[in-house]
Amino acid sequence: MRKLYLQVATVTTELVASPSVAERWYDQSVLPNFGVGGLAGHLARSILQVEWYLDADVAGAEPVSAGQYYAGLEGVHEVDSELNASVRRRGEEVAHDGPIALAERTAAALNRLRTRLPAEPEDRRVEAIGRVLLLDEYLKTRLVEMTVHMDDLGLSVGLSPPEVPTDAYGVAIETLVDVATLRHGPLPILRALTRHERQGTEILRVL
Repeated sequence: MRKLYLQVATVTTELVASPSVAERWYDQSVLPNFGVGGLAGHLARSILQVEWYLDADVAGAEPVSAGQYYAGLEGVHEVDSELNASVRRRGEEVAHDGPIALAERTAAALNRLRTRLPAEPEDRRVEAIGRVLLLDEYLKTRLVEMTVHMDDLGLSVGLSPPEVPTDAYGVAIETLVDVATLRHGPLPILRALTRHERQGTEILRVL
């Protein structure tokens, strides 16, 4: 998981540093109420905050899975929910100093993680948004964020979707299906995937 995360984080860092992103920095992205710069900042946080969380103290709570982490979020489908407003706000804060500074910070953090992640024990835990996860489970959530938002950012600046390992999409899809199953139960998900006349596919949209 850590090797795969670092591979995708490398592609993410390259996209954040792309001249096309810098040129469109103040434009609107394909996401409502989210500028290109703020979206780049949000994407970069999937690298920056791994390091931040590794530096932080961890509560004694029982770890949750990547799917449970997402399933517990509220307001994911509402553009102006507190959750989504805070996502945009944090992305804009990280991007405040402009594209060059963000690219440099992200690349520096990634370089440190290349050394740090392989050295962390298998039972290493982190705390994110009040939830405790094993490090590798948390990295699954970052793979979801990076694969989804690299597509968003590329489309926003006229670039083709960056190439990432197929396994990264597999982890992201598996995690998101797990979220849908936790929210709706297994049978509705089975029907959504196989029997459109019995179940709509909207329940598969979890973010």
